[in-house]
Amino acid sequence: MVITKSILLFVFAGLCEIAGGYLVWQWLREGKSAWLALFGAVILVLYGVIPTFQPAHFGRVYAAYGGVFIVMALLWGWLVDKIAPDRIDLIGSAIALAGVSIMMYWPRSV
Repeated sequence: MVITKSILLFVFAGLCEIAGGYLVWQWLREGKSAWLALFGAVILVLYGVIPTFQPAHFGRVYAAYGGVFIVMALLWGWLVDKIAPDRIDLIGSAIALAGVSIMMYWPRSV
C-alpha cells in the first residue's frame, strides 16, 4: 500500500508540474491569456506540496522524481503535442524508472 501511494503521489506531482509548466509556456511562447499563466502557477504550487507526502526524505524523493518526470514529460509530448517517443526515448525512460525503483523501493537495512 505504501508503494502504491508513493507511485500515485509521483504521478500526481508530475501531472501538476508538467501541466502547470505547459500553461505558463502557452502564455509566454504561444501568446495565450495571462490567466493560463496564473492557473499554471497555482498548479505549480501544488507540485511543490505533493512530494511532502512521500515516505522518504527530500533528497531521495526529488532525485527519484527526476526519473518519473522523464517518463511523464515524454508521455505528455506524445498525448498533447502528438510527438511520439522513439526507441531511444523508451530505453532511456526504462533506465530512469529502474533507477527510481531502486532508489525508492529497494529494501534497506536500518
